Amino acid sequence: MTRTSGATALVLGGGGITGIAWEVGILVGLARAGVDVTDAETVVGTSAGSVVGSQITSGQPLESLYAEQLAPPDQEIGGRLGRLAALKLVPPYVLPGSGRDKLRRVGALALRSHPPGSVDREGVFRSRLSAHDWPDRDLRITAVEAETGRFTVFDRDSGVDLVRAVAASCAVPTVWPPVAIDGHHYVDGGMRSTANLDLVAGAERVVVLAPLPRSFSKRTSLRTQLEKVSPREWSVITPDAEALADFGKNLLDPARRADSARSGLRQAADLVDEVAHVWGR
Repeated sequence: MTRTSGATALVLGGGGITGIAWEVGILVGLARAGVDVTDAETVVGTSAGSVVGSQITSGQPLESLYAEQLAPPDQEIGGRLGRLAALKLVPPYVLPGSGRDKLRRVGALALRSHPPGSVDREGVFRSRLSAHDWPDRDLRITAVEAETGRFTVFDRDSGVDLVRAVAASCAVPTVWPPVAIDGHHYVDGGMRSTANLDLVAGAERVVVLAPLPRSFSKRTSLRTQLEKVSPREWSVITPDAEALADFGKNLLDPARRADSARSGLRQAADLVDEVAHVWGR
């Protein structure tokens, strides 16, 4: 699935609470060095990236977002996204069938694991996002329709509430319940690809922040999708060893948030020249 994009594109991948913090740290570090990639003409957000994408396109200052990551996570609702949750997702992918068949099985697993609406995830994101309306920018938020396995992209023309779209994109199967939208139910867009980089076809300059660089299949891997997009200049940024250690074993642990943000800020210092070249600055 491809869509035409602006000349510059920022792709923000999934990675839980720690992924949000790390992405904010990277963006702040780059901006402090004079390379602000949040002005991208197209922004794609998947799961954790949908939160960050909504925040930066709605005008929330990066420094404020970073300060929030360092604050005590008293209001943050954690979850458990560890090895056991990941293992539960393996069978739907290893059984034969098309990509959509596999995603439909993931959706069925999600619907069995948690009744839709059993946790007020939409309320969590309404409190987290300062703006609840779609920005006047090309922001694309990804999800998967649980009943059919259909990959879905929400934007300002989709007629779907922004907060609900973000909640759907973050609905990790077996961890959080699917989100109901117009009679259908949606789960995490990262079930199709951890970043959904192929949505920025046509972009000449692409920066990707991928807290989880590995995908469930080669067809939707970052490398395969990057080859399909074939931008003139690109940079795919993934966590280094120190950042991965700061993430810990549970990506939904609020206690790991501050360290993950600091790791992103630290790692950004080594990326300034590379990203400046990609962004033409």
